[in-house]
Amino acid sequence: MNLSSPKSRNVVYPSGLSPDELAALLSDEPLYRVKQAFSWFSKGIASFGAMTNIPQPLRERLSAHFDGHMRSSGVENKLIDEDGSLKLQIRLRDGAAVECVLLEDIEGRKTACLSSQAGCPMGCVFCKTGTLGFLRNLGPDEIVEQFHYLRDMRGFISNVVFMGMGEPLLNLDNVRKAIAILSNPHGIGMSMRKITISTSGIVPGILDIAKDGPIVRLAVSLTSANPELRTCLMPVNRTWPLDKLKAALLEYQKITNDRITLEVVLIGNVNAREKDAQELADWIHPLKTQVNLIAWNPIPGMPFETPSAKQVRQFSEILEQRGIVTVQRMSRGRGVMGACGQLGDTLKAKQ
Repeated sequence: MNLSSPKSRNVVYPSGLSPDELAALLSDEPLYRVKQAFSWFSKGIASFGAMTNIPQPLRERLSAHFDGHMRSSGVENKLIDEDGSLKLQIRLRDGAAVECVLLEDIEGRKTACLSSQAGCPMGCVFCKTGTLGFLRNLGPDEIVEQFHYLRDMRGFISNVVFMGMGEPLLNLDNVRKAIAILSNPHGIGMSMRKITISTSGIVPGILDIAKDGPIVRLAVSLTSANPELRTCLMPVNRTWPLDKLKAALLEYQKITNDRITLEVVLIGNVNAREKDAQELADWIHPLKTQVNLIAWNPIPGMPFETPSAKQVRQFSEILEQRGIVTVQRMSRGRGVMGACGQLGDTLKAKQ
């Protein structure tokens, strides 16, 4: 086996290797060895030495190929909120950093919120990550490693949401590959129905996954059904306005027959009024949706305010009266700037 050094190329580290890529890397090894190695890698094994059913010479070659590193990134900081939420700052191989979050609901279900890009190009004005600008896409290994770090610290994780830093549909190839690895039955084996991709409304990407998958759950950050207001809050509306977005969602639903989640971040005195709820209800018809209402999470330096519980409740009641399934989402992780829209704030302490 002739393995070139990762120092000489932009190598994908073990947790981001597909079975086919691993088979090519181990081309002179029997197929069962490839399956064994993939199982170890995709499950996030911590060291090459722990691959107990792999012969030592092969373990040593693999270790040498990756310069002894099983992972390409490392945990630089972690913060734990009083509600139990865990936020990690991950330092990538080139010095860039991303954040990921582990959220646990009142029933004990654990959800990994993963980032797909370092920074974000979308510029949503109510989102901390949107103020950072865009640095680069993450590779599949850098995405899957976030999951492994969270699981190392918190055990079994039932759900994955691509709702962290970045726009997943602008890094769709690598997100697809990460999902394929996480859902592979020889590795983690996560159900595709337990994985959600959240987008700000990238129309070509929505149509792409409708046609070619992955068939996971789709969430769309809508925030407002008023064209002018949505453009002010979410610049993506200039490129893919509400009419084009709705046409894409109707096509997606025609192909998949799946219900779509619409995420609405409610901002006090901006989009939480009765007329905003009525406009949203009008726009939704005839889509089959669930609307998640998320009270805006405070971000230092931003000129917005969190709506009152009464405002959120009244907004929800208007939608429900129109026959729309509505969920008022609890904001978890606020204490460590790990809630919706807060990622990217510098972590201040190790815990």
